[in-house]
Amino acid sequence: MIHQHIFAHPKPGMSEKEFQNYWVNFHAVYYASKIPQIKRYLIDTRIPFGQEPEDPLFSGVAEIWLENEEEQLASLQSKELLAGARLDEPNWAAFWRTVVLDTTAHVLMEGEPLKKDSNMVKVFALVKRKAGMPLEEFRKYSLEVHAQKDLKLPGLRRYLQCHVRDSFYAIGESILDCVSQLWFDDLQSLEKALNSPQGKEAEQDLANFIEPKYVHTFVATEHWIIGPEPR
Repeated sequence: MIHQHIFAHPKPGMSEKEFQNYWVNFHAVYYASKIPQIKRYLIDTRIPFGQEPEDPLFSGVAEIWLENEEEQLASLQSKELLAGARLDEPNWAAFWRTVVLDTTAHVLMEGEPLKKDSNMVKVFALVKRKAGMPLEEFRKYSLEVHAQKDLKLPGLRRYLQCHVRDSFYAIGESILDCVSQLWFDDLQSLEKALNSPQGKEAEQDLANFIEPKYVHTFVATEHWIIGPEPR
């Protein structure tokens, strides 16, 4: 199963709130969800947390599940994408700032069954491995060593590491190597976890396998368009 992430930013002149509302309530409903190969479809919209950037790198991410590479290719050639979703993108998104990553998801804490009306908050951590570190070594460390530290975070409800698929390295280096997702009940629980001794330990461990200057994090809430059960 391909777990695709599409990180997006508002077009010039559109506020973040307008952008998120258009994406969730119009583009997703009338265009993207019509692509028949998509099995599940979720939009995560960024919410304020901590020190706010003047211009957030991304204001949300679409998560799309596709059965395999064949289905993905079919989706890219579908009339629903070419004559629908793609033509609508300039109406709301700064497409030159969009980042698309195909990943393989590793469920490190499954948690309770996913709910369409969940009120939990989700942390996204986008990372690039340490310079000179082999990709397989990075993946092994991230999944077997660092994950054990994250799993000790108080209040953690669900945890995924989504590693960029090998196809993104076929002709060069991928812009990122992993997208981690961590769920908490609310912002207060998240803040408590980050400030805990376990949170500090996990933060200090990052320098052992990633490039700090390329780390990007944001907090979001979920909006299921198709799912959680696959169609």
